[in-house]
Amino acid sequence: MKNECLTPREPSVERGVDESRAAAEMRLSPRQCCAALVITAALFYVIPQAWERIEPLQIGAGYRIPYRLGNDYWQYERTCRAAVGGDQTLLVGDSVIWGHYVSTRGTLSHYLNERAGSERFVNLGVDGVHPAAMAGLVEYYGGAIRGRRVIVNCNLLWMSSPRHDLSATKEATFNHPALVPQFSPWISCYRAPLSQRVGAVVGRRVPLLGWADHLRIAYFDSEDLATWTLERPYRNPLGGLSAALPSPDEPPSPPPDARPWTAKGITRFTPDWVPLDESLQWRFFQRTVRLLRERGNQVFVVVGPFNEHMLTEAGLRGYAKQKHQVAEWLAGEGIPHYVPPALESDLYADASHPTAAGYAELARRLAEQPAFAEFCGEHRLRPPRVGVSRPASGGSWTVPRAV
Repeated sequence: MKNECLTPREPSVERGVDESRAAAEMRLSPRQCCAALVITAALFYVIPQAWERIEPLQIGAGYRIPYRLGNDYWQYERTCRAAVGGDQTLLVGDSVIWGHYVSTRGTLSHYLNERAGSERFVNLGVDGVHPAAMAGLVEYYGGAIRGRRVIVNCNLLWMSSPRHDLSATKEATFNHPALVPQFSPWISCYRAPLSQRVGAVVGRRVPLLGWADHLRIAYFDSEDLATWTLERPYRNPLGGLSAALPSPDEPPSPPPDARPWTAKGITRFTPDWVPLDESLQWRFFQRTVRLLRERGNQVFVVVGPFNEHMLTEAGLRGYAKQKHQVAEWLAGEGIPHYVPPALESDLYADASHPTAAGYAELARRLAEQPAFAEFCGEHRLRPPRVGVSRPASGGSWTVPRAV
């Protein structure tokens, strides 16, 4: 019996296979390849822009970046563009500006608006964005901030130890690694693999990748689609896109203890202050301020207010030196600024965050500063109107009624 498996194929059969394969192949001419590349590149930019029409962004009274979207830099860039539509003054900084222990009705921007009598101050703070990350945030995603009045917070907590300063040589984890320089200057404690570093650099320049991150963070619990689907096999991924964006008044998770620090059993400490001339974070703070000024912004810097009541005598001496050097540099650069004295002890929730009542007091002190009044120009502040709500000492995470 003839073994058909070992019988060579007839030439006609081979020709038929080759002809079928050739028919299935599609060869593009050089001109067609160029056209395909142009169309693909266009889609990379058109799709994110089209999504902005599908997902409207409302910057209303008391708006701030929702906590869950703190790593959503595509959304931050979009928020910056929306925030510069009027004559508002923008507040840039970390959780001190964002208001880690308070609701949107207890932030510094809220109490400044209360004194202004209108929504003239916009909160562009991001929780946990240390100076090295803030420099990247402003450089790569804050391009719309041009020709504005900008209040920048200088939180010296980030220079209170080599680890916070990112100048330690031992590997350490920290917030917002995608925003820091990936190659130059080199950050010794940052040990990300090459693929992650390259991905961060490319992601800053390709809107489609930022938009994909936005969908992942906002609608898929910060998980990639494969992981989300495996954990929820019976749910339609497209159904998640119908959910609303997180509320600006949504608290951090878990919600922080908004009581004054004295009620939490926190003890005094002595920070291992990093000298400013050796501080990595200080260099990045300077870089942020200079970049904002190069873009034609009027910059006003608020230093602190750090909780000096939490410091030992040695820690307080180190902090006084840091404050003095910061003020000297700001004065030398001709940058209007305010270095407030410490608030009352019970107006702090921890080492650097005021309570709602603390923010109200800071706004009052700012309004009394001639340099700040000159910075505000025609938008000078005044005492709040009679009948306007006063803050509770710890703030609240309930959404309040409009005043």
